[in-house]
Amino acid sequence: MARSQEKLDKMKLRQDYRNLWHSDLMGTVTADTPYCCLSCLCGPCVSYLLRRRALYNDMSRYTCCAGYMPCSGRCGESKCPELCLATEVFLCFGNSVASTRFLLQDEFNIQTTQCDNCIIGFMFCLSQVACIFSIVACIVGSNELSEASQILSCCADMVYCTVCACMQTQHKLEMDKRDGVFGSQPMGVPPAQQMSRFDQPVPPPAGYPPASYPPAQGYPPPGYPQH
Repeated sequence: MARSQEKLDKMKLRQDYRNLWHSDLMGTVTADTPYCCLSCLCGPCVSYLLRRRALYNDMSRYTCCAGYMPCSGRCGESKCPELCLATEVFLCFGNSVASTRFLLQDEFNIQTTQCDNCIIGFMFCLSQVACIFSIVACIVGSNELSEASQILSCCADMVYCTVCACMQTQHKLEMDKRDGVFGSQPMGVPPAQQMSRFDQPVPPPAGYPPASYPPAQGYPPPGYPQH
């Protein structure tokens, strides 16, 4: 019960973040089309590379699911972090993407816009509906209902792969901004204790405004919708 309440408190705290992603989910396709296609075709490999990059390529910082899941710190990460990360991205792909997202949000005080939340929520709802239809089709034994459930499952899988690809491209663009790819000053590596630690206040890095103030002029880039 206490753990569930803690997770709810953390979710509410993220809503108070003031910074926005460099690109929203809808804009990632045009912002970096090749990387979005790569993320769609080989999601686990991209998730592996993005987590390493989020940790500044220092695998001594690695914790399973970035410290956000009950299994975190109990999988022998300190002995073989590369193998543990590979296992995470292939066996728990959805969690690996979400964990990298939370890691970046907490490090840079980034909120998720209402539009992005709607897209992610639609993905989860469609997956749940497809699962329910499949169960009902198995119980009833109707051929028509079985075909409908298969079509719905295919649609849910397509939406899931597409949204995850856009999310990973969004993460990559944010780290491009962090590392000075867009011409800004590269940010330094934060202390180890600030990585994957939501319960400690993390001062915003250079290039990001304080969490209690709105984003500085010019961030997000022109054309990015305000929600």
